[in-house]
This record gives sequence, structure tokens and C-alpha cells, in this order.
Amino acid sequence: MALQGFSHIGICVTDIERSTRFYTEALGFTQLYGVDFVGGEVAATMEQDGGFRSAMLLRDDVRIELLQWIDVPMTGTGERKPMTQLGFTHLSFRVDDIDELTAAVRAAGGEVHAHTLSVLGDPAGAVAPTKLLYLTDPDGTRIELMENVPDLSLMAPSAADALAARFDPEG
Repeated sequence: MALQGFSHIGICVTDIERSTRFYTEALGFTQLYGVDFVGGEVAATMEQDGGFRSAMLLRDDVRIELLQWIDVPMTGTGERKPMTQLGFTHLSFRVDDIDELTAAVRAAGGEVHAHTLSVLGDPAGAVAPTKLLYLTDPDGTRIELMENVPDLSLMAPSAADALAARFDPEG
């Protein structure tokens, strides 16, 4: 049986309403549905007894499922994980204007990490430079914003070398 395609990313949150507001107001997601699982119907799948609330959000072709446990203590500190920690490191989104979006992120309860701003390319060059910046959602999930980067979903595999050359500091 073949893989049919990507489904979604699950993110554990402490307050599903607050996180839904963050992803819809700051990042432009739409809530598809919300459902509460309280009877243990998916306990085996989740490897956890107890109920949880779920909200499925959509932006372009990306689906995020927010999960808030109801009667089970959540673990973790809510702080950003180091990029060297194994496993999931971040979500990444292309944006038109990083500066414009950071105000919306702050207003929706996220945190902007200004010290992570990188500018790649020559600001005075013919091609606008690429800007990269990290922020976190209200529970510390790391999110990368990328300004002036191509839509990778439209890129043929043969174009990868040209893209890599653009980011090569020696090039």
C-alpha cells in the first residue's frame, strides 16, 4: 500500500482557544473543525488515557491539529527547544513582509526573537535579499518566517542547485 499524501502536523498546546486565535489571527489559518475526545476512543492511537480537545486548522495545503489535554498533565516547559534537539524543530512559512507580520504575532500572543534575524544576499543588489526570522507561538513552538524565497512546491528538483547557490556565502 502506498503513501497517499501528507495529512497534518499535531501540536500540543496549553490553551486551545488562545492557540487557535494565534494561528488564525497572526498566521492566517482557518479553523476547519474542533472536536473533543473524552471517552478514550483514540487512547491506543495517542498512547495516552484521558481526554483531549482538538482543533484542525488549514492554511494553503498545510493542516495543523492543535491538541489540548483535558484531564492529563502536559509535560514540557513551553520554552523554545534548541535546534540541535532531535526531532521536530520548527514550522516554516514564506511571507511577503516579516516586519508587518511580527506586529500581528505579538498582538496574538506570540514572541518574536529579533536576535534570530538573518539577511542573505546584497541589500543593494538587483535581487532583494532573503530575510529569515524565528518566532514562537504562545506555547513555545518555533516558527520560521522566510521573506523573499521561492515557493518550493512549484520548484522542479533540477532547480535545487540554483537555489542552494543563492544561499552559498562563498558564491
